[in-house]
Amino acid sequence: MVLARPEVDARPAKDAAARAARSARVRGGAVRGALAALPAAFFALFFAYPVAAIVGRGLKGDEGWRLGRLGEVLTRPDILDVLWFTTWQALASTALTLLVALPGAYVLARFDFPGRRVLRAVVTVPFVLPTVVVGTAFLALLGRGGLLDEAWGVRLDTTVWAILLAHVFFNYAVVVRTVGGLWAQLDPRQEEAARVLGASRLAAWRRVTLPALGPAVAAAALMVFLFTYTSFGVVVILGGPAYRTLEAEVYRQTAQLLDLPTAAVLTLVQFAAVGCVLALHAWTVRRRESALRLVDPAGTARRPRGAGQWALLGGVLASVALLLMLPLGVLVARSLDASGGLGYYRALRSVEASGGTFTAPPLQAVWNSLQFACAATAVAVVVGGLAAAALTRRAGRLVRGLDALLMLPLGVSAVTVGFGFLIALDEPPLDLRSSWFLVPLAQALVGVPFVVRTMLPVLRAVDARLREAAAVLGASPLRAWREVDLPMVRRALLVAAGFAFAVSLGEFGATVFIARADHPTLPVAVARLLGRPGELNYGQAMALSTILMVVCAVALLLLERVRVDGKGEF
Repeated sequence: MVLARPEVDARPAKDAAARAARSARVRGGAVRGALAALPAAFFALFFAYPVAAIVGRGLKGDEGWRLGRLGEVLTRPDILDVLWFTTWQALASTALTLLVALPGAYVLARFDFPGRRVLRAVVTVPFVLPTVVVGTAFLALLGRGGLLDEAWGVRLDTTVWAILLAHVFFNYAVVVRTVGGLWAQLDPRQEEAARVLGASRLAAWRRVTLPALGPAVAAAALMVFLFTYTSFGVVVILGGPAYRTLEAEVYRQTAQLLDLPTAAVLTLVQFAAVGCVLALHAWTVRRRESALRLVDPAGTARRPRGAGQWALLGGVLASVALLLMLPLGVLVARSLDASGGLGYYRALRSVEASGGTFTAPPLQAVWNSLQFACAATAVAVVVGGLAAAALTRRAGRLVRGLDALLMLPLGVSAVTVGFGFLIALDEPPLDLRSSWFLVPLAQALVGVPFVVRTMLPVLRAVDARLREAAAVLGASPLRAWREVDLPMVRRALLVAAGFAFAVSLGEFGATVFIARADHPTLPVAVARLLGRPGELNYGQAMALSTILMVVCAVALLLLERVRVDGKGEF
C-alpha cells in the first residue's frame, strides 16, 4: 500500500512574500521621496530663490508688478537684434557641429583602430574646458597676432565665424558621446540584411540606421543648441561689442548698465526657451531608451576595410587635428615668451607683473580654483547622487519634475544666478556674500546635472529584484543601497565626481560676480588679464589658460581609465 503525500499549501508563503514585496515597494517610494527632498531644497534655495529675487527686483515696483515692461523690452530694436542673433547663431552652430561631428561619431562607433580610446578622450577634452579657455585658444589662433594673422594676415576675431568655430570645438564631444554611444550599440546585421535584400549602402543606412539614430541625433542637437543659445564666455571674448547673445546681454544690462528690469525680462525669455528645449530633450531621451534593441558595443567595431573607409578615418583624424588640437597647440605656444621660455609662467608668481590687476599673485588663482572645485564637487556628488537615486524609478509627478529641474542650471543664465546670489543671500541666516563657500555653491549648481546624467543610467541598469530580495531578507533601504547598488555604481560615482570637478573648475558666468577680488578663480583671472592691455598680461592669460586646460585634460584622461562600460550621457 502506497501512502499519498499530504499536499502542502504554498499560498501562505506566497502571500507573505507578496506582502513583503509590497511593503518594500512602499518603503522604497517613501525613501525615494526623502532622497528627493534634499536636492529639491538645494535647488529651491540656491537656484530658484536667487533667480526669482533678481526677476522680482526688476519687474516689481512700489505699485506692484510692472508686467508691461515685458512688451516694452521685447519691442526694442536692439533687444530684437540680440534675440535674433542668439537664435540664428545657435541654429547655425548646431547644424555645423552635426555636419562636422557625425562622421567622427561613426568612426569611433564602428571602426577599431590603434589609439581609438586615446582619440575618444582627446575629442572629449574641449567639452570639459572652460569657455574662457576655449575663447582664449581661438583668440590665439584667429585674433590679432594669432597664427592666421601672422601667416596670411587674416583675422577672424570679432566675426561670427570665430564664434561658430569655437562652438563646434566646444560641442564636438556632445555629438560623439550621444550619437556615437548609441551607434556603437546598434546591431550592424540589420543594415547588412537590408543590403542582402538589394538595398544600396546609402538606402540601407537611410531606411534602417538613420531612423534608429534619429532620437540620439535629436537629443545631441538639442543639447548643442542649448549650450550655444546660452553661450557667454566664447561670445564675450571672440564676438566683441558687435555680437551679443542673450546671456552676454544679461551681463551687460546687469553689470554695466544696472538696468535690472531689462535683465529680468531677458532672463524670463531665456528661461522659457530653455524650458522648451529641455522638454523636447526629455522626450527624445525617452524615445531613445524605449524604442531600440541594443547589443554589446564591443562586438560592433571592426577594422576599416577598403580605401573609402580608410579615407574617412583619415578625414576624421585630420578634422580633429585642425579643429580641436590646433587651437590648443597655439594656446600652449602663445603661453611661452618670445624666446620660447617660461617667462609668462614665472610672472604669475608676482603681484607687480599683473600691473595692479590683482592684490595677490595670479598663480594664487590656481590654488583658489582647486579648493573651490573640490568643495563644489563634494556638494554636487551628494546632491546629484541623492537625486539620481530618487529618479531611479518613476515615482510620481513631483519626483519626475525634479529631473527637469536639475537640468535648468545648464541653460538658465549663470549671470542671473550669480547676481541673484548677491541680491538674495544678503540677510541672516543666509548672509553668504562674504563667505568663501558662495563660489562652490554656484559651481555645484552646474556640476549636479553631470552627476545625475552619469549616475542615472547606471542605477537604472541595476536589477530591481536584487533590491527587493535584500528587502525580503530584512535589509533596510539604506543597507540595501550600500550592499547592492554601491558596489555596482562605484566607478560611475568616480566618473561623475570627475566631471563635476572639471565643470566646476571652469564655471565663469556666476563666479565672475561673486568671486572676491583677492580670491579670483582661474577663469575670472584669465578674463581680467585679457581685459587689460599689454603683452605681459596677454601672455599671463595664455599661461593661466594652459594650466587650466592641463588640469581639465588630466582629470578627463583619468576618467577614461576609470570608465569601462561607457554608460552615462557624458
